[in-house]
Amino acid sequence: MEKKINPFFEELKDSVETFSTVPSFDEMKRRTLADKGINGPTAAHVVEEVHTPLNYAYITFTTGTTAWQNIVGITPNEKEYRKEVGKNALRMAGVKEGHKAMFCYPPLLNAITRGALEELGVTWTFLTKSSRDSFLMDLYFKEPTVIFGESSFLKCALNDAIRLNLVDDLPKVDIVNCIGTPLDLEAVDTIREILGARVNDIYGTQEFGWITMNGKPVREDIAFVRSDVGQEFKEAVVGGLPTGDSFPVVDSGHVLDKDGKIITYMRKRTQPDYEIYVRETTLSAFQTIERACRSILRIKSKVAKVTEDVVLNSDRTVLELKPSIIPKGYEENNEPILIEGPTKTKMFDLLVQAQLDYQTLSVTDPCWIKGR
Repeated sequence: MEKKINPFFEELKDSVETFSTVPSFDEMKRRTLADKGINGPTAAHVVEEVHTPLNYAYITFTTGTTAWQNIVGITPNEKEYRKEVGKNALRMAGVKEGHKAMFCYPPLLNAITRGALEELGVTWTFLTKSSRDSFLMDLYFKEPTVIFGESSFLKCALNDAIRLNLVDDLPKVDIVNCIGTPLDLEAVDTIREILGARVNDIYGTQEFGWITMNGKPVREDIAFVRSDVGQEFKEAVVGGLPTGDSFPVVDSGHVLDKDGKIITYMRKRTQPDYEIYVRETTLSAFQTIERACRSILRIKSKVAKVTEDVVLNSDRTVLELKPSIIPKGYEENNEPILIEGPTKTKMFDLLVQAQLDYQTLSVTDPCWIKGR
């Protein structure tokens, strides 16, 4: 029996299809790997479509060198600063307009952003397949002038070229940026001898972008605080957020730059982890800074807390770092670790501003409107 259509629903159907501002699935905006500039193959991932919140500029994930890979959210507020840091790091690395870059692992580009490469006039490509054989093939046919890759991977691939008697046929390369894992010191001479390249040691994280190059900071909001993992070790703090990584900070110099004091290839994970306590904030509402701290935990995996005696309406942000597990005698033997803004808390402040901006946006999905 044919269903009798209620005229009201006929009119409702026409209205939804013609006038509704809420998109259908086919009308939804797409942000693809190509849009982010990382549309290259990896052997460690599967390409999966996800619904990404509109308050994210994009999502990326940690490399998984010491633990499971975790999703990282990048807010629109921090994207511009990340790009500028990336441009500064590229310049320090010697990368310039007209260079042709090849990334051995596509997600490495997320730490720089495609905007940094585009504004410097650098083109880029990826390995045809995520393997050492593909690296040698693409090096030969694509002839990049700049390479970004993990140093151990590059060393093994070039040693393959030696065994296969292919070294004389490989093109020379201007710059090799070792990034993604701590520098394999044996790789440096191998890269120099076979490719004739300048070698750089890049340290960064997906949460923050690039942090140091050849033992020197590439950004203004980096600080180093005491660490209990060993003598001369300091933990890197970016924009008020501890990285969880500690390095020797010494006058003897980095292996690639005697003026670089941060020995990133001797990285150790900080134990115990630092938690962040907000002592002063420029915000006027306790609830807003508390919400921002919850967001930081969710998108950067950093524990930030607001004390009851926090100073509101301050002219700067002041953060205190405390170990998540207080060692015996810590309070008696150590001065408080304070990170004071505005320069040294820039990343934290950008995330707080993202929370403010989010609160001013109207909810666009009616399914999430609660109440009347």
